[in-house]
Amino acid sequence: MAPSSIDTDVAHDLATVERHTRNWVEKAIIGLNLCPFAKAVQRKNQVRYVVSNADTGADLALELSRELRLLQDADPEQVDTTLLIHPRVLTDFFDYNVFLSVADRMVRKAGLDGELQIASFHPQYAFGDADPDAIENYTNRSPYPMLHLLREASIARAVAAFSDAGDIYERNKATLRELGMKGWQELDVGRDTILPSAA
Repeated sequence: MAPSSIDTDVAHDLATVERHTRNWVEKAIIGLNLCPFAKAVQRKNQVRYVVSNADTGADLALELSRELRLLQDADPEQVDTTLLIHPRVLTDFFDYNVFLSVADRMVRKAGLDGELQIASFHPQYAFGDADPDAIENYTNRSPYPMLHLLREASIARAVAAFSDAGDIYERNKATLRELGMKGWQELDVGRDTILPSAA
């Protein structure tokens, strides 16, 4: 059972895309404590939510380049991290994974390696060693495809503040297993595209 395709009507309503994403961050990422670093920056309004109009990989690359520079230049107290959400492009997980290599090269070519990094979230996310339907995949399944731009310095500070930071991945898998699919559905994160389809 693969996740269903993205509803293009919803995808074209950019305000709805942002609302669904914020709901997912609050209920799943913060609510389940999948990222113990997320709550502080969310509460301080230091997360920049950008919903892209891009409908080609080239357009998204241009927007990513702008957002990388904006994050680099921004005061971390104002913008600590950016979610670049792109509901109209890279909706297929394979295509998205191919683009991640492009995105990483862009970081290096911009001289930002060691300063910024990109984390990946997608409605069809599946870890390489997991069954596509495994509940563990939902740790990285977002309502829409997105690129999470992070500051290396912020990650280092956050890791230093959490003695068990290295255990987050395994703890998250355990959290999702305990929650189960029924529990995930009851979270009501706002979109059924991050649930398996009936097909």
